Amino acid sequence: MTRTADTRTRAVRLVMLFLPSVIVLAAVGLTTLVALTVQERSIREATTQRVHDVARSLAELNEVRTAVEAAGPIGTAERTADASSLATATAALQPLADVIQRTAGVYYVVITDDEGVRITHPDPSQRGVQVSTTTEPVLAGEEFVGTETGPSGASLRAKVPVIGSDGAVVGMVAVGILESSISAQTAAGVEKLLPWASAALIVATLASSLLAAAIERRFRRSDAMEAEHRQLRHVTAALREQAHEFGTRLHVIHGLVSHGDRAEALQYIEGVVPVLSGNGGEGVSRPSGLLSASIEALRSELSARGTRLETDMDPDVPIDEGVLLVFANLARNAAEAGASSVRCSLRQVDGRFVGAVEDDGPGIDPADVDRVFTRGYSSKPDASGVGRGIGLALVRRTVTSRGGTIELRRSALGGSRFDFDLGAER
Repeated sequence: MTRTADTRTRAVRLVMLFLPSVIVLAAVGLTTLVALTVQERSIREATTQRVHDVARSLAELNEVRTAVEAAGPIGTAERTADASSLATATAALQPLADVIQRTAGVYYVVITDDEGVRITHPDPSQRGVQVSTTTEPVLAGEEFVGTETGPSGASLRAKVPVIGSDGAVVGMVAVGILESSISAQTAAGVEKLLPWASAALIVATLASSLLAAAIERRFRRSDAMEAEHRQLRHVTAALREQAHEFGTRLHVIHGLVSHGDRAEALQYIEGVVPVLSGNGGEGVSRPSGLLSASIEALRSELSARGTRLETDMDPDVPIDEGVLLVFANLARNAAEAGASSVRCSLRQVDGRFVGAVEDDGPGIDPADVDRVFTRGYSSKPDASGVGRGIGLALVRRTVTSRGGTIELRRSALGGSRFDFDLGAER
């Protein structure tokens, strides 16, 4: 159940970390796509309006109407006019068509007679040739705007009828721009837009990355605090268990003493109170009360890791939670680092607690000596996934808050040795 909850929590965190970047990428991409679509549509609409306006303006010119009306009788539906018979009209209108073509920026300007035969065309070979695209509706008096494929290729074109003096359709004007030209204008617009879109994407990505980093720092800080609280809860639980056990033993001792079984009481005490030194000899001082329960809990925890705990502590030291936290965390840190033996000593000198914790473990890399008390530093892999580098930081904070000092040096056992002193609890 816990593993499932942890998996869900990690999944939620990953989503929260990457969601800002995904939103940014989607928003910038969608905005760019919309901008490109709008730009392409705007270019096409402007081009359509331009060719239509040019065609209508030409169709309404008197000189165009006069020349086309004069060329009307030359050809018939059965026998259309050719280039030579339309030469006079071409000579009058082609210069005008060329000027309009250049100034209006269109690809071609074509003027036809009432049979759809070209009077003007940029390509001389196409003059006197009947157009192959839509003509019937235009010669019937309707305007046409659309894309068609002619001799020059696919083009967006506008066709407007030329109305004679009698109100009849005498010809038409066709103005077109190649689709390839429109595509080129769109591509040019894209080239201008892309740098801005790229810059917006970069800025937005950096912003989202900073946001994700801030969220990740909050997560790590929360994990570190949770791990610290969890560790303290474990210690508290162990102490409570040892206190309960110690209370039970006190009841046994009280019963033995009450019945006058002094020798048996002493024998029982020798059996239940751990020897304080590593050699197990006689005459070695033994702690009592909270110190005894604390050592019991710590010895049990370290023993589960395969580490032997040796202690040399003044039995009259009135330790408190802060002192317990310091030497317990130092001993635990040594065991987690791989030590097989840990020695703890504690004395009270002039109202201050003076102690040391040393081990036979691998020791601290000299390059990391200045960082061992920094929150988050650890030489051990984080198998739990909740973060390491908390115990030593907590030790330093406790020592310094009570006006003490702590030093790290090489132990005679081959590992690390922490010497500390701190004042009484305030």
